Amino acid sequence: MTKAIERRTLMKAALGAGLVLPFMSPGRLLAASPHDEILRHVHPEFRDFMARVLPILDKSPKASRENLPQMRVPNTLMGKPLPDVTVRKQQIPGTKGQPEVTIYVINAGAQGSRPAILHTHGGGYVAGSAASSVRQMQDICRALDCVAVTVEYRLAPETTYKGSIEDNYAGLKWLYDNAAQLGVDPRRIGLLGESAGGGHAALLAITARDRGEVPVAFQCLIYPMLDDRTGSTRSVPPFVGQIVWNAEANRFGWESFLGMKPGGASAPKRAVPARQDNLAGLPPAFIGVGSIDLFCDEDVDYAQRLNAAGVPTELIVVPGGFHGFDVMPVKTRVGTWFNEAKMAALRSGLGISAA
Repeated sequence: MTKAIERRTLMKAALGAGLVLPFMSPGRLLAASPHDEILRHVHPEFRDFMARVLPILDKSPKASRENLPQMRVPNTLMGKPLPDVTVRKQQIPGTKGQPEVTIYVINAGAQGSRPAILHTHGGGYVAGSAASSVRQMQDICRALDCVAVTVEYRLAPETTYKGSIEDNYAGLKWLYDNAAQLGVDPRRIGLLGESAGGGHAALLAITARDRGEVPVAFQCLIYPMLDDRTGSTRSVPPFVGQIVWNAEANRFGWESFLGMKPGGASAPKRAVPARQDNLAGLPPAFIGVGSIDLFCDEDVDYAQRLNAAGVPTELIVVPGGFHGFDVMPVKTRVGTWFNEAKMAALRSGLGISAA
């Protein structure tokens, strides 16, 4: 495989997880460490593939404000929309005082009362798009026979958490208010997000609980970005967070999202799921992460706190899994197993009978 093809296939996989991989450079942190030492901690099924990928990542520029235009180039690599699963782009009202929000409504309109997913895309809070998530959500809707809405929330740093939280809540409220027309059971609406989208899904679950307008049935958080202190005031082992998304990129993402330096005592609790004092009353959760993902410790901690608060929570930690391992363009048993576990969790959380 040529380097150009490798770069394209890796970017395609990363964008599938809501990442902007060429701008998340492990090379910045690995300059003094041979790749062999990092690969020693990678799941064996991914080692050969990542041995070819890591030299490409070493040459990637870092995530920064200057690189935002390149980071936000629309993704055209995730495949064409499925012709047999409907998609409708739509503008909906924002919450009070906020602008209109763009959403993509997927697989709606059938008679009956099906479950639904409100999806929030990844991208470190600064990049990614709902448009690039359409094919992913079509696949899920077809597999589960459900409806989905994916939200084109405003990105940081131009809009901080104050705006994007409202955008996502507007999407959730619209889905709930229009459930009958969409063929949706309003009692079976779940949240799904990957990476920063997982952080947004966690924040959306908290916001919905606090406002008491929309009963959320389930939250599915895939390697969610939950704690601004990771990589700033809290360190991780040297072999963790070295692939795809590192501490440097995390600091940039959180600073952009918060509108202030991350990690300090003054960070707004409303913007950071891990800083929430009270997790009681949140919907049941599934959290999946790899053991060498930068977010592993914060995700495990959040799962434990949910459990302690009486929230039914399933946690999967995949040994040797790095950020976005499940969407890499290489067939592995562990990647298949992880995705099957995610789909099983969605079926259970949304009350879908097994096929």
